[in-house]
Amino acid sequence: MSVRVGILGGTGAVGQRFVQLLDGHSEFELATITASENSAGKPYSEAAKWRVDSPIPDDVGDLTVRATEPSAVPDDLDLLFSSLPSGVAADVEPAFAEAGYVISSNSSNARMADDVPLVIPEVNHGHLDLIEVQRDERGWDGALVKNPNCSTIAMVPTLSTLDQFGLDRVHVATLQAVSGAGYSGVTSMEILDNVVPHIGGEEEKMETETRKLLGSFDGSGVDLHDVEVSASCNRVPTLDGHLENVWAETNRDVGPTDVEEAFRDAPTLDLPSAPDPLIEVFDDESRPQPRLDRTLGGGMAVAAGGVQDTPSGVQYNCLAHNTIRGAAGASLLNGELLAEDGWI
Repeated sequence: MSVRVGILGGTGAVGQRFVQLLDGHSEFELATITASENSAGKPYSEAAKWRVDSPIPDDVGDLTVRATEPSAVPDDLDLLFSSLPSGVAADVEPAFAEAGYVISSNSSNARMADDVPLVIPEVNHGHLDLIEVQRDERGWDGALVKNPNCSTIAMVPTLSTLDQFGLDRVHVATLQAVSGAGYSGVTSMEILDNVVPHIGGEEEKMETETRKLLGSFDGSGVDLHDVEVSASCNRVPTLDGHLENVWAETNRDVGPTDVEEAFRDAPTLDLPSAPDPLIEVFDDESRPQPRLDRTLGGGMAVAAGGVQDTPSGVQYNCLAHNTIRGAAGASLLNGELLAEDGWI
């Protein structure tokens, strides 16, 4: 039996990626798309300025876009995916959860809220149990689940495997693709022949979300991991794929062979969108590279390479597709986990 789903804010860049990933999905049937008042009432093919590298699915192009409010959405939907701007989502998502909808959201609001699960399924799927706390505290019949920031999501699966060595301190420098800023986020005059060494709010997200994702759920909340994370986030002129240089300091002696073996042993899950392996490890120290490696595992895998010793641990490079694994694909995988674990 298929799970009927909808997309909140389905006409933007991430919303379009949701549409693409849901096309032909083995478990989910896309039944509803919402957008702003300017788009409501129009066919999706007219409302969305389609920019994804595949055609709009025929059955989706004819869908009438609905207003983004609970009263405008069918009550027989099992799950909603959200790609709303965070300022809008902060008000809209709680209203939908209060109305009984379960929401898997890519929006940045409430990721660090005490009662909101922030989840990478292969890393901390047990944090979904925080939904019970959320429902008790807020009186919701629905639920709100978040995936992390697109740069955080590329790094944390690798850090999760290193935690067995006593993860103590992490420094990361990112080289982030322009698509992470949205279609109109960075002008060509800003980025061509250039690197922008600041992305507003991005460093703080990496530094805080990582600790929540690696933390432990004690039945009432998440105790943040005590790892110290320092991030420097940079925008570079690649289209898709965030490449990151990571320095990990550990309490135990660890070498490149240990790290590569840990990466290769990273657990995956039996979910439709879960990659196998989760982390693709390259012996070639010049890899991973965005143009060559961002679509590994259908864009859902993390690529890693260039592992080498440092005086206090190891340094390596990792990469993930920022609009697939780092955005729509992450929410999709969380939705699959919600279905698998019986939350919808």
